[in-house]
This record gives sequence, structure tokens and C-alpha cells, in this order.
Amino acid sequence: MQEKYSPADVEKSAQDHWQAIDAYKAVEHAKDKNGKSKPKFYACSMLPYPSGKLHMGHVRNYTINDVMYRYLRMNGYNVLMPMGWDAFGMPAENAAMANNVPPAQWTYSNIEYMKQQMQSMGLAIDWSREMTACKPEYYKWNQWMFLKMLEKGIIYKKTGTVNWDPIDQTVLANEQVIDGRGWRSGALIEKREIPMYYAKITSYAEELLDHVDNKLPGWPERVRIMQSNWIGKSTGVRFAFPHDVKDASGKAINDGKLWVFTTRADTIMGVTFCAVAPEHALATHAAKSNPALAAFIDECKKGSVIEADMATMEKKGMPTGLFVTHPLTGEQVEVWVGNYVLITYGDGAVMGVPAHDERDFAFAKKYSLPIKQVIAVEGKTYSTDAWEEWYADKENGRCIHSGEYDGLSYQAAVDAIAADLGAKGIGEKKITYRLRDWGISRQRYWGTPIPIIHCATCGDVPVPEKDLPVVLPEDCVPDGTGNPLNKHEKFLHVDCPQCGKPARRETDTMDTFVDSSWYYMRYCSPGSNDAMVDARNDYWMPMDQYIGGIEHAVLHLLYARFWTKVMRDFGLLKFDEPFVNLLTQGMVLNETYFREDATGKKTWFNPADVELTFDDKGRPVSAILKSDGKPVELGGTEKMSKSKNNGIDPQAQIDQYGADTARLFTMFASPPEQTLEWSGSGVEGANRFLRRLWAFAHVQTARVAATTAMDFAGLPETHKALRREIHKILQQADHDFKRIQYNTVVSACMKMLNTLEAAKLDDSAESNAVIAEGLSIFLRVLNPVAPHITHVLWQELGFAKTHGDILDAPWPQVDAAALEQAEIELMVQVNGKLRGSVKIAKDADKAAIEAAALANENVKKFVEGTPKKIIVVPGKLINIVA
Repeated sequence: MQEKYSPADVEKSAQDHWQAIDAYKAVEHAKDKNGKSKPKFYACSMLPYPSGKLHMGHVRNYTINDVMYRYLRMNGYNVLMPMGWDAFGMPAENAAMANNVPPAQWTYSNIEYMKQQMQSMGLAIDWSREMTACKPEYYKWNQWMFLKMLEKGIIYKKTGTVNWDPIDQTVLANEQVIDGRGWRSGALIEKREIPMYYAKITSYAEELLDHVDNKLPGWPERVRIMQSNWIGKSTGVRFAFPHDVKDASGKAINDGKLWVFTTRADTIMGVTFCAVAPEHALATHAAKSNPALAAFIDECKKGSVIEADMATMEKKGMPTGLFVTHPLTGEQVEVWVGNYVLITYGDGAVMGVPAHDERDFAFAKKYSLPIKQVIAVEGKTYSTDAWEEWYADKENGRCIHSGEYDGLSYQAAVDAIAADLGAKGIGEKKITYRLRDWGISRQRYWGTPIPIIHCATCGDVPVPEKDLPVVLPEDCVPDGTGNPLNKHEKFLHVDCPQCGKPARRETDTMDTFVDSSWYYMRYCSPGSNDAMVDARNDYWMPMDQYIGGIEHAVLHLLYARFWTKVMRDFGLLKFDEPFVNLLTQGMVLNETYFREDATGKKTWFNPADVELTFDDKGRPVSAILKSDGKPVELGGTEKMSKSKNNGIDPQAQIDQYGADTARLFTMFASPPEQTLEWSGSGVEGANRFLRRLWAFAHVQTARVAATTAMDFAGLPETHKALRREIHKILQQADHDFKRIQYNTVVSACMKMLNTLEAAKLDDSAESNAVIAEGLSIFLRVLNPVAPHITHVLWQELGFAKTHGDILDAPWPQVDAAALEQAEIELMVQVNGKLRGSVKIAKDADKAAIEAAALANENVKKFVEGTPKKIIVVPGKLINIVA
């Protein structure tokens, strides 16, 4: 055993060993050495996008998964930890344009490098199950599912609103629209209606919502709330405002009814306007004779189609000059066009009740529209001067100025109003959802081709199943002027599979959320050529533990849950939910530094390029750039990102300190679900700990080698005390492993090494046995976090001869006898304040305990005469009331 710790040598030795024995290849129905089936455990991290390099968020995510894998494997589980690549998508197209190379070339090169990085981290990945979303053998099944869902009506075609760049002649993703302009051309973006394919996720809305409450107990509460809110079940009333607005042919538009949905039917008597989407039929009709309105509608169409933007944007409107009739009062209600009303939501129209809706209140104040109070709360005085939260209080509100509904509470008013509208044939109670069907068409090249052929004679023809996959050509180089598939003659032109006439392929590709909706099941059926998933999926799924960022808490998880239910309904699966437990790990943070020019533009500098000055308490007070010695501003702590240039290269850390140091630091610095703040000194401290471990083990080599079998029952008290402390720490560490608190696991390892180093032992057989046992326990507890160094030390110290490879060594069990102690220490309080402690026989009676407490010299100072009362809390403390 070499004297000095060399991470590079240690990690190469361990990784060579794992590769030689194919250590992490998982097999279904594995059995233990006694022939008994092992319980399975499927732990999976969200697959990465192959951007080029791992970042520290990846390192943290995959290390959490790896620690879990190793702990469970040592506890007798058959564990699966796979990995793959979310390889389609817009970033590859952007990189291709920047570098003038096909996205495929850029993607595959990045995958190769990132895979090497993962392997250098010593992750327990079964690479035989690797999947890559941009390979035909994977996306063939996206296409197969598309066709099955199309056949069942779960996928359908309709027009959808997109961001259109009129200069580049292409559809832009929401993130490519910056301040209303195309990210490349700078052109003002237009809203356009184009044919798109949608997946009918709304058909599963009720089940998705019900299962949030009833089948996801292992998910974080905040994620379940986010899922519920996104689905957004609302119980309300859908009703119509009659009108006699006619089109050019004299026919009433929309059959003479303006339909709206509201959850606050109790406020219907306070309607003072209605607002419709710019694309609504009434808006279009009014604009024909109103140039100003037409111009306003055009302006609205250049706005964002992102719901989050709609919520925060300035609310603008313009009257149409049209009126509809209030269904209960018969009053005329003015119709406005509102830029905040989406045609894709509900009926594309809303009723305006300014007195009791904050958005409507602001809109009415802006345009001097009437505000009519129809809900009162006892003890509150209404004013139109400024909005107050109680104006929207439906729990305590009662109807006023509402005719026959006056005095009714919320539910009573809703019931009565719904009944009256129903009697008129223009309204009914209805359940709606915030959730909208999933538009899966993307007008981009680098994605799964949609398996549809357009024929002038036959229309839209599904590609026959025998012709799957429709292979995406990998030689295209996007140039920003639309989808290159439209110029790829070999891909584009094809004969119609029905009539044989010349036809053209669909050039839209699928949303990359399709790829990530079921990839984790493909890991379970690698190499399956004849089925999307096979019987192996029944063994591993549902997944026992899913690990990933909170940023995926809504869409990815929702789509995966939906896709699972569709596969179930197609008879491919036997379960309802894909993920039993979910862990959302926190972000990795680092300091930021910048300079700002006269225009306000900030240039960000990497922390490695900055030199800090600290105050007398060690706090940074100023900084300079190393390259020029000039000041830079302290920007505070932010998530590591390219935009703030505050990332840390994991490979540089591994090259300098070794993978075990990087793993140890990321696990120790913070609980997995909380944010982690990067610390260079913390990394160095983790490395010092590993060097200490190596040095200690090196010194103990001879002692461990000389160890013989020992009955621990007859040990001297000093040796018993050492065993007691080691087993106490083991007990806590095991508890922390189970609750996925790996930061305190590392803390326990540090305590254990401190305990072993501080032990005052001789050269006796008893000492040898106690140290050997302690080291054996310690290495196994540390192994999931730092597998390389513990593997090598396990071998060097000879434990492999008695326990086998540390990978499959039995997890150390707490010896209850070791925790037994003849004496216990009790804290002594006087009138509630700690005044001392006493050591006393474990089985001492109450009288002996009281006598010992009163005899304590420090306690005597605070007790005069006979105390009023003595309270003994067994095993913990004595409280004397003087």
C-alpha cells in the first residue's frame, strides 16, 4: 500500500476493476448467494441534454443517485441505475448554425465527451441500457405511439397559435422571442394560426388530478401542489350573453351567443363589460369597419403566446362598438377586445366584473369603465379608489344589489343563478381545467419526424407501421431560414402509401417532451426491436426513485404521467403512475462578479479569474480581475449558469482533486433537496479528509492484518467505549441513508474517523480487533459517497478476503450489545437552567439519582436546603426545583 494518497492512481485502479467485472450490469430477477430473489430497486436521474460538458448540477444529481444505488446494493437489493441522452431539440440547431455543422455531429461528439466525464466520476451506471433520443431505434417508438394515439383519437389535428418570424420565415419557440422580437432577425414577431397535432391530455385531466392526491405520497408536497395547480380544476358556470350581431350574410355570429365561463357566477349582476380575444369572431367582425380596432388587433397578434407573459403583461383593450345582452337583467353590455384574453382558453371571452376581480378592476380604472359592487362583507366598506383583497372574498361575501339573489352566500348564489340560466337554456354548471391539450408539433428539424404523408388525393395519410421508423436525415445544417427538411428532396418526396401517387412527408417534428415522456421505460427493455417495452419493464417499473431538478416539476412530470396512462390503456403497462418516489435536488450556487458599461450592459467574470479582499471577519468586501488588476462588482450568489459565467468545471475539479473529493463535497455541503453553495475551501477540506483517511489506514495496515477472531463481550471498558461510539455513529448514518440526508451521512463518516484516530489503544489482540471492526464499518459507510478510495483501502487492508468485494459486502449491522453501557450521563438543571451533569449506574434507582445530583459540587451552589421537587426524566436529565 503506497504511503501517499494519489487520487488518479486510486480511481484508475477502482474503475479498471469495475470495468473488468462489468460491475454495474443489472439483470432481472437477480438472486442472492442463497438462491433467494433480491428485492428490486429502480433509481433513475433525469437524463441530461448533451450540451458538451457536465456541470456541477449534473455531478450533484448523479452522485445522489449513485450513493443511493451503492447503499441499497450493499443492503441486498437488485438495483438499476441507467443513463441516456435527451438528444433532440433546439439547442443543437442553434449550435449547428453557430458552427456550421449538422446537429447530429455536434450531438454525438458531446455525448462521447460527457459519457467519459460520467465514467470518470465512478458512477454505477449500467451502460448496456444507454438510450439516445435521436437514434432511430428509439424514436421509432415515438412514431409508433403517435400512430396508435392518432388511431384512437388521442392525437388530433387542429390550428394552433405560434410565434412567426416574418424575416426568417420560421416558427420560433417561446424562448427565442425576446422583447417581442425574433432572437436572430430582430423582426417583430407575429401570431399565426397553423395546422398542428395535439395530444388530448385533457381527456386524462381528472385522473391525473385524482392520482396527485391518491397515488403520489412519495412526492414532495410542493411538486404535488404545482401539478394540481397546472391541471387547475375549476367548478363554475358556462353561460351566454345573447346578441344580434350578424355577419355579411345576415347570419348571427356564433348563433347569437357570446359564451363565457366563470367560477364567480355569484358576481354576475356586477358585469359591466365583456372582453374577447383578438382572434374572436366578434372582434374580427368589428374590425372590418373600424381601422383603429384592426390596427389594435394586429398589435395584439404580435404579442407573446406564453401564458406566463400574458399574466404579467400590461393589460390593453379597445371597445368594439358591439353590445351583448345581460342574460338576467336584459341590460346592454359593451364588448371590448383585450390583449390578455386567449382564444385557446375556454370560449375566448370573459365577463368583466371590475368590483370583484383584480384584473378587471385595473382594466376598468384604466379605461373609466363602470365598477358595480354586488358582493359585501360585513364590517367592510367598499371603495373604487384602490383594490383591496377582500373585494374577491367569496367565503365571507353576501350578494347585494343583485335583486332576488340579495343576501345569498357564494354557493347558494351560484346554485340559484345556474338554475335560472339553465331554465333560459343559456347556461349550466360545468367543470373546466386550466390544462390544455399538448401541442406536440414543432416546426423544427432536429426532432422525431411526425409519421404523416400529405397526398393531394388522399389527404393526410399515416405512415404504415411496417415502414417505421421514418428516419430523420442527419446531414442537414440549419441556417435560420426555416426547417431544412422542406429543402431535403430525398426526405420530402415520397409516394402515397394509399394511392401510390407522388406525395410529400410532414416536415414538422415532435416536441422533445415526447422523448422524455417514456425514456425511463426504454432503459428497462434495451434492445427490444419488436416492442416499445417488453416483460422486463414489468419487473423494473414503476420506478422506485426519480431524481431531478425542480424546474421539471410541472411539464415533464405531467407529460410522463399522461404518457404512462396512455400506454397502460393500450395494454403495454400494468401500472398507473411511473414514479413512486420523487426527489427534487436543489440548485448549485456560486458567487458572481461583473462590470457594467455606460449603456448598462454587464460583463460577467468567472470566480476563478477574480481575486477577493476580505474584512476581519472573513467576508468579501471588494474584488479585482486578476488579468488587469481593475475592480469588479460583487454580484451576489446565483445559480451556476453560462449567462453569469459562474460555473465550475467538474472535470477540472476531478483532475485536481479526484472524483471522490467532488462527490464528497457535493454530498456534504447541503441536504440533497436544498441549494448548495460552492466553496473552494470546502472542496479542499473534503480532499484533506480523504488524505487523512488514507494516512490512518496506512498506519493501521499491520494491526488489521494481525487481527484474529474476538469475542467482544469481555473487552476492557476503553475498548467497549470505542465500539459504542462507532456503533452509535453507524446507527445514525444508517438512519440518514434511509431518509436520503447524505450531508449528515458524510458528517457521520467524519465523526467516525475522528473517533478512530483519537482512540488510545495498545498492541493487544483486543485493540487490533476493535480497530479492524471500526475500519471495516467506516469504509462501508463511506463507500457510497467515495467509492474509489474505499474500494482500494478495502482491498489493501484485506477485508475483501473475508467480506468479498466492497460493492456487495454486507451492510454493517448495529450491534445492540455494543450500545449497552454500565454508566450513563444525566444533565442536571436547577429551576430550568443547566448547572452540571452526573454519571451514574444505568440501573440506579430514583433515590440514588437524586442523591448523586444533590451531591454535585456545582449544583450545590444553587440549591439551599431541601429542594421543593426533583423531577427525573429517565435517561436524559434531572430537574431540581429549589
